[in-house]
Amino acid sequence: MSTSPVTLMVARRVANGRYQDLIAWLREGEQLATDFPGYLGSGVLAPPPDDDEFQIIFRFADEQTLHTWEHSASRTAWLARGSDLFAHPTEHRVSGIEGWFGAAGQRPPRWKQAVSIWLAFFPVSLLFNFVLGPLLSEMGLLSRVLISTLCLTPLMVYFFIPLSTRVLAGWLHKNAPTPSLTTEAVSDH
Repeated sequence: MSTSPVTLMVARRVANGRYQDLIAWLREGEQLATDFPGYLGSGVLAPPPDDDEFQIIFRFADEQTLHTWEHSASRTAWLARGSDLFAHPTEHRVSGIEGWFGAAGQRPPRWKQAVSIWLAFFPVSLLFNFVLGPLLSEMGLLSRVLISTLCLTPLMVYFFIPLSTRVLAGWLHKNAPTPSLTTEAVSDH
């Protein structure tokens, strides 16, 4: 089993007329995961304007903690409650930051991934330094970098990178390969 973080990406297509129910169900799944040891975070990625497939991402400390959550009674009950909200579910385990960009075979080129991350990071970092820079200016370099990364990393991972990938989805996936419904398992390294 892997001892490095693992991300599970679950894709769900909305059943006709069940959008609000699906959103509530996805949020319930995120809330359930927070009670499990090893849970590192999760998020929901909305589909591009011309699609109806949502992606929910769960990140755990390692393969074992993900396995425990995947085989838990609460997750099984949650999946059963949502079974009529979607069709053709797929699950993918992906490595690193690539999880924000879809499953293997669906990801945009790395240069597009880098651009979308930079477009999220630059303005947030600039604003952070503009607002808090004067307060942190008396600190040493190590302390300033420590504080800024502690503040900015969660903001980037949970809000700004998902926002950037959602806003840029059309551009990111232009000329991308057609998504497949295969399952792929990859641990982070």
